[in-house]
Amino acid sequence: MKHPAAFIVLTFLSANLCAGPPYQTDDPEPPEPGQWELFFAAYASAEATGVLGGCPQLEVNYGALDNLQLSLAPQMSYSASLRGLQAYSTNYGLGDIELGAKYRFLKESGSCPQVALYPQAVLPVGDQKRGLGAGCVQAFLPLWLQKSWGPWCAFGGGGYWINRGPGNRDWVFAGGALQRDLGGAFSVGGELFFHSAAQTDDVNGLGANLAFLWHLTKNDGLVFSAGRDLGVGSTTFTGYLAYQKVL
Repeated sequence: MKHPAAFIVLTFLSANLCAGPPYQTDDPEPPEPGQWELFFAAYASAEATGVLGGCPQLEVNYGALDNLQLSLAPQMSYSASLRGLQAYSTNYGLGDIELGAKYRFLKESGSCPQVALYPQAVLPVGDQKRGLGAGCVQAFLPLWLQKSWGPWCAFGGGGYWINRGPGNRDWVFAGGALQRDLGGAFSVGGELFFHSAAQTDDVNGLGANLAFLWHLTKNDGLVFSAGRDLGVGSTTFTGYLAYQKVL
């Protein structure tokens, strides 16, 4: 089974309730200094030969300084190989851990968007032989932009993945998303993204997600997304669900 790394790693992205989770496309906005953002999440990605995912996953984002976010995302991972609709090999255990540091070097003003760099590293803690990890250190070097007007918010960008290891290849991700506030309690959005092949036997993919965000309180929320590759690519379903807490 191929590993749909474009989904599995990119679900470990930081955000507030404007952008980031539940999207694969990230945003440039860090938490306020001293503020914590916690995401308690579950996610899955499927293709014809199997399913990969994580449950539970904890994403922790901390506003270390003005315009600087530090992130940590440990998880428990699962994998299942499929023959038709029948699972014949399933595994569950500790998955890879992501570390990141987001630096916003340009704030939004007038017609100017906010812009940030967000380098990330994925530590190979999960067992690669059981389909629970990459087996080697990976790194992502992206640039993210965001602009808001009224109830609308647009964000996007992309970057380059360093993806070493047997059968792997470096790849790129680029995406854009548009979200609308529906009046305080709810927001909806959609995204379109491209990911090149992450393995030598994989293909490039063009995917889309629809997202729903429920703002329970000022500091609590539920976020959900679902999507798939659109004709080009091997991913037949992606899904993400998380409870967000801001401290």
